[in-house]
Amino acid sequence: MNKIDILYHNYKQVCARPWKARVSGAERVWFAVYDKEDERRIRRAIDRFEEATLSLGYHWKRIDLTDAFADWLTAESRRDFAEGYFRNPSLLSEAALNEFRSSLVASLIAEFHEIPANERERTVAALTGVASLYGFARISDIVPKIEDSVPGRLLIFFPGSRDKQNYRLLDARDGWNYHALPITCDKGSI
Repeated sequence: MNKIDILYHNYKQVCARPWKARVSGAERVWFAVYDKEDERRIRRAIDRFEEATLSLGYHWKRIDLTDAFADWLTAESRRDFAEGYFRNPSLLSEAALNEFRSSLVASLIAEFHEIPANERERTVAALTGVASLYGFARISDIVPKIEDSVPGRLLIFFPGSRDKQNYRLLDARDGWNYHALPITCDKGSI
């Protein structure tokens, strides 16, 4: 089996376990950790993860963050700001980034609320495209703000690395300690 097949197999094992109803937000978060070089392979395999989820009797909601910053930046209300940003990206201020991060959190929570009420507790909300946030928002800042709004389970496809509970997106910055359930590409890691 290749690494993607192992990750898929490990995900199926985790998803097949009984889900406890009353758990903290952090306990509802799963990180599917894989090498950053495998991002395209993972994206091609996303449908397999969805099919596995559905076959186990759960629901699936994919939320792709690939265009999150671009969509925020090009909103009609930011047209002048966007033009200035495209002329000189170094002018992107911390205040603007904070506005983007707040908007992203609100958008994710709204996505969770769109899940039909009768499916919420049995839905995997799958975040893809988190690497596109690099330089604009840290997943380590976003997850704690949304974890309590996750109705079922939040599966974050995470291109990077994990050492114990320390996660590093794209292996590019100091990691952060988070107590999510890791799902890795390692045989027998579950």
